[in-house]
Amino acid sequence: MSAFAAPPVRRPRRPRRPDGRRLPARVARLLLLIGAPLAAQAAAMADYFQPFQDKLKDGGNGPVMLRVPAGSFQMGDPYGDGQADEVPVHRVTIARDYAIGKFEITYEEFDRFTDATGLPRVPAIEDDPAWGRGRQPVTRVSYFDAVAYTQWLSEQTGYTYQLPSEAQWDYAARAGTSTRYWWGDELRLDMANCYNCSGTGAPSSHTTPAGSFPANPWGLHDTVGNVWEWTASLWEQNYGGQESRRATPEEIKVLPNHMLQKELALRSGSWNLYHYYNRSASRYYGAAQARTNNLGFRVMREIDPQ
Repeated sequence: MSAFAAPPVRRPRRPRRPDGRRLPARVARLLLLIGAPLAAQAAAMADYFQPFQDKLKDGGNGPVMLRVPAGSFQMGDPYGDGQADEVPVHRVTIARDYAIGKFEITYEEFDRFTDATGLPRVPAIEDDPAWGRGRQPVTRVSYFDAVAYTQWLSEQTGYTYQLPSEAQWDYAARAGTSTRYWWGDELRLDMANCYNCSGTGAPSSHTTPAGSFPANPWGLHDTVGNVWEWTASLWEQNYGGQESRRATPEEIKVLPNHMLQKELALRSGSWNLYHYYNRSASRYYGAAQARTNNLGFRVMREIDPQ
């Protein structure tokens, strides 16, 4: 550079949270425009990403939710040693911020819905106290049951709750990572509830209460194992675009012979599967009317543009 050349112009860097995540661009721009001091920027970032709960009309709170910033990520198995349905690896862009459940929906949350709507409670599993209810993730709920719960939440809160698309689920579960698990490439014991994930050496035989294991970098619990989770996306043997959209009611209509038009994508893995089937890229499928003891869900919520 010449001694008389003007120094390069550098754009102000978008502020980051203490955990390294950038503040959403629109919020960062506002802070820069108003000349907010660094302390105010940090406070705004901390506030934006704080867990929150929407108020229910009949009293109490909805599920604990976490904001997820818009962004892009690689979806699929980048190592080439996964299942045949984890390809092609492709870049997916999440265009808008959204919120997703910090935990899988629990029995106590689902019981509140069924009690309020007059529906029968999901029965206990063989009256086995090891399974329990309360903070255990609700299981044996169909896709239709999960959708009904999100519709009730929407009516109670005034916000739009849905099941996450498969891409939204994957993006939040990876939390900015590209490794086999959110914590790294190798299995670490006592990080998740799967068949061979326990440090005691004993195989898992049931679910564990929501939040029993460490959260991923974005604050979500149980994105590895515990229960498979319904998504709103149609299942495809190989990724072809359905992962970024939601199935329509017509696509998942139950036919008179009790067969379905399509199946839905499931994510997360399960308590009764080995760690290989609980990787970040692992996926499976289920008929919308299925109800099993290793299948539950978490919810997402639209965030109004600022």
